[in-house]
Amino acid sequence: MIEQRCKPILEKYYREDGSIISILQDVQEEFGYIPEEAVFWFSDKLNIPASNFYGVATFYAQFHLRPRGKNLITACCGTACHVKGADAIINRIREELAMPEGEDTTHDQKFTLEEVACVGACSIAPVVIINKKVYGKGTPDKISKILKEF
Repeated sequence: MIEQRCKPILEKYYREDGSIISILQDVQEEFGYIPEEAVFWFSDKLNIPASNFYGVATFYAQFHLRPRGKNLITACCGTACHVKGADAIINRIREELAMPEGEDTTHDQKFTLEEVACVGACSIAPVVIINKKVYGKGTPDKISKILKEF
């Protein structure tokens, strides 16, 4: 199955040098993340060490090595958000979604929670972004109500 889905990507980039980023972008587009077996498949086909792919994939924040949920929740943990209660909001999100500490995606793959250093919206802290929609001046109760919509 990996070969069937990766072969068109390989054919697209086979003759291009320096295409690791482009290949990883297309793999992530195809699978929603970068599966380990896809990395090793491309490594074998292109005779490029898998470590080169992983070096790029782990350097850039745009790449994800684990499956992500259908709904992406980004919680700001910057100074302004932290001071105004980001931890309580994040804890409530984890509680509402039954997401264990240390995990970032729910078991049913419906939600992924990302904690980021800053989203640049300090004036409306604390901030949570769900599927690119910004929710400012959040509280645990407000976030609970928003999550119920999903």
